[in-house]
Formats: sequence, C-alpha cells, structure tokens
Amino acid sequence: MENKEFEGKVVVVTGASAGLGRAIVREFARQGANLGLLARGIEGLEGAKKEVEEYGGKALAIPTDVSDPEQIEAAAEQIENELGPIDIWINNAMNSVFGPFKQLEAKDFKRVTEVTYLGQVYGTQSALKRMLPRDRGSIILVGSALAYRGIPLQSAYCGAKHGIQGFFDSLRSELFHDKSNINLSMVQLPAMNTTQFGFVKSYLPNKPQPMGRIYQPEVAAQAIAYIAKNPRRELYVGYPTVESILGDKIAPGLLDRYLGATGYDGQQTDEPKDPNRKDNLYEPLPGDHGAHGTFEANAWDFSPETWAATHKLISWGAVASLALAVGVLVGKRWS
Repeated sequence: MENKEFEGKVVVVTGASAGLGRAIVREFARQGANLGLLARGIEGLEGAKKEVEEYGGKALAIPTDVSDPEQIEAAAEQIENELGPIDIWINNAMNSVFGPFKQLEAKDFKRVTEVTYLGQVYGTQSALKRMLPRDRGSIILVGSALAYRGIPLQSAYCGAKHGIQGFFDSLRSELFHDKSNINLSMVQLPAMNTTQFGFVKSYLPNKPQPMGRIYQPEVAAQAIAYIAKNPRRELYVGYPTVESILGDKIAPGLLDRYLGATGYDGQQTDEPKDPNRKDNLYEPLPGDHGAHGTFEANAWDFSPETWAATHKLISWGAVASLALAVGVLVGKRWS
C-alpha cells in the first residue's frame, strides 16, 4: 500500500522547478500532499505541477523570485487562499557562482546571498506569520555540509549557507523562549547529482562538478520528508556530510590546507567549459530540466549513514545484538 503520510497536508517548496526541489515535490506528492510550488522557471513549475496531479494531489504553481520578500508573501497568501493553511514550508531555493573570490563580481556575490540566504529568511518570515497564530506547523531549512565547512571556489554559496546556520540557531532559541509549538529543522546535505552544476555561473576553465561522493537528489528528498514527519533539530545526509562537519571541528586548519591543494581540481571535470554556456543567476533557463544532473554514473541512490540516522531503533537494536553476540562468544572462549 502506498505511504500517504502527508495526505491532505499543504506543503510549500521553494526552488520547486528543478534539481533537489523537484525531487522534494515528487516525494511529498507521492505521500499524498498538496503542494505550493515556488520558483522562477515557468516550464519547470508546470512540469512539477503536472507530476503532483498525476499522484492525485493538488498543486499551485506560482512564479516567484525568493530574493523578493513581497513576491514570497504574495505567494504564501495565494496558497492559503486556494489550498488551505500551510502545514510545512521547505526553504530549498538556491543559486551559486563558481570561481576564486578575487575574480567574482560584487553584484554576483550579492545575488547569491539574496537568493540562497535571504530567500530562506523571507520564506521563514512568511511561514511564521501564518503558523504562529495557529501554534502549529513545520519549517525546514535546506543546508549543506558547506554550512559548516567552506570550500574554495564557492565563497558566495558557502557564506550564504553559513548564514542560514546562524539564523537557524538564533530563531530556534527564540521559538523555545516563546514556548512555541512550531517545528524548525535544518537538513545538511552532501554533493548531489542535480541540475545545479549545469546552471551556475562559472569562472572556471572547465565544467564544474560536485566534489567527493555524489548522491541522487531522492536521497535528500526522502530525508527531508522524514524530518517533516519526525521533527528533530538537525539531520546530516550522507557520510561525507558527517565527515566534513566533524572534521572541521577537529582540524579546521588542516582542512584549509587540504582543500587548498585539492578543491580546485576536485570541482572541475577534464572537459573545457562551453564558451557559450548560459547560467540562471539572474534569469531562469528556459525548459523543464527535471531533478537529475549529468553525473548519473557516479551518484549513489542510497546512504547507509542516513538510513541508520532515520532508523535509530533498528540501528541501536542491531548494535546491541552484535554486542551481545560478541559477549557470548568471548564468554564461551574464556569459560
């Protein structure tokens, strides 16, 4: 029987037209939700809306630039008027620029910050405006391992994700002070096979690529659905995320040097960049681009670490059983 955990729930997804956002839309639609879809790309929004309807849900596609708080507020109002009270708001929209900081234009850095950081702030404001009077609802901020550990060539994006992390800490403290029942969570993600790497503005000589182990966007989408059903403060997706965050706590200076030596080549393929390559920094690229990027062959569709983190009862049971078995064997050996 199909899992319908979100039957009748109203879920808003920003950046819903492509990449991870599109995978999130599919996951919540599969589980019975009605969806408010926010993004700039009209064709991608219409494609996402069609997929929701194929699952039997209702969808409202609203062209929205999340860097504009008035557009987000108008979209939130329209969703509540047409779909009903918003139960879950997922701040996913992002964009980025690849290149050494010394080469970046100030306007590009500003644009990434406005979309990737302030877009989540504005989305949270509009969600809270409606959820606080009802004293219920969930808001999920989509973060990254890069919220803790910055890497070269992505200073604007890393700075924005760091900003989201600080904002998250502050707002959660305020909600606890107010004894609010609103759930605020953050999901930290690894490198993923999404459309991002074909969309971002790049100063690099070769085509950009994810660094390290790559996961399919469905892995992250399922984790986000899990935390929406089982609220917790934070969820790390993928072992590389855990490794990066813990590694930065233990030896940040060593990582500075290591990434300085490996981070440039690690984020580029051997294929030269197309000189006519277009990006979506200021305007969406035409077409419906779906969820996946061009790294299918190297992308994992399962994360053992994430499975363990979201099945703790089973995981701890397995650990206890293993410990018991080892104890029995050791006891027999020495008896």
